[in-house]
Amino acid sequence: MCTTCGCSSSKLAPVKNQNIMLEKRILAVNDDYAAQVKAKLNGSNTRAINLLSSPGAGKTTLLEETLKVLQGERALAVIEGDQHTDQDAARIRATGAQAVQINTGKVCHLEAKMIVEALEQMPPLENGLLFIENVGNLICPADFDLGENKKVVLFSVTEGEDKPIKYPHIFHAADLVVISKTDLLPHLRFDQRKAEAYVRQVNPVADIISLSSYDAANEPGFGEWLAWLSAL
Repeated sequence: MCTTCGCSSSKLAPVKNQNIMLEKRILAVNDDYAAQVKAKLNGSNTRAINLLSSPGAGKTTLLEETLKVLQGERALAVIEGDQHTDQDAARIRATGAQAVQINTGKVCHLEAKMIVEALEQMPPLENGLLFIENVGNLICPADFDLGENKKVVLFSVTEGEDKPIKYPHIFHAADLVVISKTDLLPHLRFDQRKAEAYVRQVNPVADIISLSSYDAANEPGFGEWLAWLSAL
């Protein structure tokens, strides 16, 4: 109970309801910036992937291994989204790929305006592949179009099979769902068939790949991931 809002009083003053379409306006502005991103990337024949997951699902490790393989095959760049630090961008740069770090502070997702500004900081990509590693979060990022061609959602075997039905909105939006860290399966009670069934329950058409980013060269699922990328 407090005196700030009046909740300590037994008689609360009536409040007039107002429906403010704030979210709709915010998303409309975001969509305008997303269109700018699309136009810029389409003009240089560059494909963009929005990589989404909860924190610690393995997005950065998957990117590191992917960039090592694809270096020299096509132009590559990464936009890293984190609330604080540039540790992930430093890991990406260590592979030889260019990376721009976006620190969002208290904001829990990337927005298209941030991508427009990040693209201005890097040389133009021609016939390239742009990875956008979003802030680790399975809720807010689903609502914000970043101008990407594809959305890829990861969840790791350590998170349990039911992530897709707990967070259906983001999985419904996915073009590809990656079940990561499968090297840990021998140590976990993770039902892979159930996990895939939950994905299908919310998204019947998404591709599904199970993989481990460790010992990637000998990992069949990692090869499927590379083939999926090459088809973009």
